[in-house]
Amino acid sequence: MRTARLERQTGETNIVLDFTIDGEGVSELETGVPFLTHMLDLFTKHGHFNLTVDAKGDIEVDDHHTTEDIGICLGTALKEALGDKKGIKRYGSAFVPMDETLAQVVVDLSNRPHLEFRAEFPSQKVGTFDTELVHEFLWKLALEARMNLHVIVHYGQNTHHIIEAIFKALARALDEATTIDERVKGVPSTKGML
Repeated sequence: MRTARLERQTGETNIVLDFTIDGEGVSELETGVPFLTHMLDLFTKHGHFNLTVDAKGDIEVDDHHTTEDIGICLGTALKEALGDKKGIKRYGSAFVPMDETLAQVVVDLSNRPHLEFRAEFPSQKVGTFDTELVHEFLWKLALEARMNLHVIVHYGQNTHHIIEAIFKALARALDEATTIDERVKGVPSTKGML
């Protein structure tokens, strides 16, 4: 089982997170941040992962610390669940349309963290959620998972649709990249390591 369990406690958040790569799209989420909960739920479903999050954060201040720290925990859990990365495809890409929006996500589980983020949001908020936190979440996810993550929104007008398409494309790209390919002997790199 490619799975990991993380516990992170700071002065701002207390998070327990379980993540399974080879799952069934099942999530149990208590984040205190409703829009993030929605995005993590569809991420889990479309990536065929299993994800449990129990997060308590200082949401009376705002959603920043909780969103950021869940990104940190999920990235760390993904890295741990991948283990030595033997046999994985390593690369994954997905285009996802959502009504008027088209989002593209490309990942490389390279051990070289980088986020390239080419997206603009028409609105600063979706409900009570600050849309700038999408970048914060993805950057911490890429950093802690030590992956190369490119997010490109080709077009879109509705902020909710844009963010949802990003998370669905991320899920599908990661599903592809983490898939075991029987043709791959060892790790998929001429360096002999990732």
